[in-house]
Amino acid sequence: MVNLLILLSSYLLSVAAATYPSTCSYFTGKKHDISNLLSLKALNHTCHGQTNIYQIRMSPGKGLGVFALHDLEVGTVIMREAPILKIKPPKYAKGSGYPMAAVSQMLRQDYAFLSTEDQEEVMSLAYYGTEEEKNASDPLGLIFRTNAYKSGEEIGLFPKIARINHSCRPNTSYYWNAQLNLRVMYANRKIKKGEEILDSYISLLLPQEERQKLLKPYGFTCNCEVCSARKKARRESDRRRTTIKKGFVKLAPQLTLGVPADNEAKKQAAEDARLSAQLAELVEKEGLADYYATAYRTAALSFARVEDWQSATIWANKGYEWRVMEDPTSSYALEMHKLTSDFIEQWKSELRKKSLLKDGI
Repeated sequence: MVNLLILLSSYLLSVAAATYPSTCSYFTGKKHDISNLLSLKALNHTCHGQTNIYQIRMSPGKGLGVFALHDLEVGTVIMREAPILKIKPPKYAKGSGYPMAAVSQMLRQDYAFLSTEDQEEVMSLAYYGTEEEKNASDPLGLIFRTNAYKSGEEIGLFPKIARINHSCRPNTSYYWNAQLNLRVMYANRKIKKGEEILDSYISLLLPQEERQKLLKPYGFTCNCEVCSARKKARRESDRRRTTIKKGFVKLAPQLTLGVPADNEAKKQAAEDARLSAQLAELVEKEGLADYYATAYRTAALSFARVEDWQSATIWANKGYEWRVMEDPTSSYALEMHKLTSDFIEQWKSELRKKSLLKDGI
């Protein structure tokens, strides 16, 4: 019995240890102690990473881009940047977006207080607009519309992050830390030295044609590895993304910790658990790291509903690892911390019961 628990603890520790770059130390629990499995520094952790991680230079066909100066491990923080300009946007008008005149007026008030150097950095950013918009609108407003990111309840402009080009299979993810007033970009897969660092500007659970429509306001046609693949590969990618989106929608109402009581509900819960595992595998196959944590949480809760505590624990732990990388202080990370801890206890209880039955007690 003890050996089983030691193996369980060792397995989960090895998974957690493999998730983070060697420059970041997360685990503080005692070896082989399941009760300390989730006693992580991550909840109060700052990973300083390497210096001179990236270089901004010309990217063929894209203008300026951001490139890795070193091989980067999963979880490596690439940029932390405070917004140079940030506004609480005016009321959004469906079909026409935010009123540009009002946005520009709000921006000009703060822009006037920037240093000359900061003003030049802002105005050096590329922007897109129709000829009519360029003639009628303040360039500052168009720059903001093209390059800004939603930051909590506000919208912020981050000049260095704005240099990161788009991909429909990006190699970075990000989160907004309201407490520190920073947007944090980190590697969501291994990035090779010299490889371009890429972000996503849009929702990715859409077929190529719909993604291209959403990218039109940015003034370019995406030619990333997904969009430039052969026709068959593009179709397969579209099918996976459509299936993933439908799967999330289908399973969302069932994501509770309640165990079904009747046989029909139990049968459906078992089918949902099977579907959730397939969904997570599809997300991984498509390389959509921004959706990993959501897929893992979905699988964890789905397997918990059928009381498969081993599978529930493993999926929850995977979800926790990704939420910690996104933002260790977020409510999402705290939720996955609790779920993983609770499922471990259930798994331990299950193992004890099996051991007692085996011993005839």
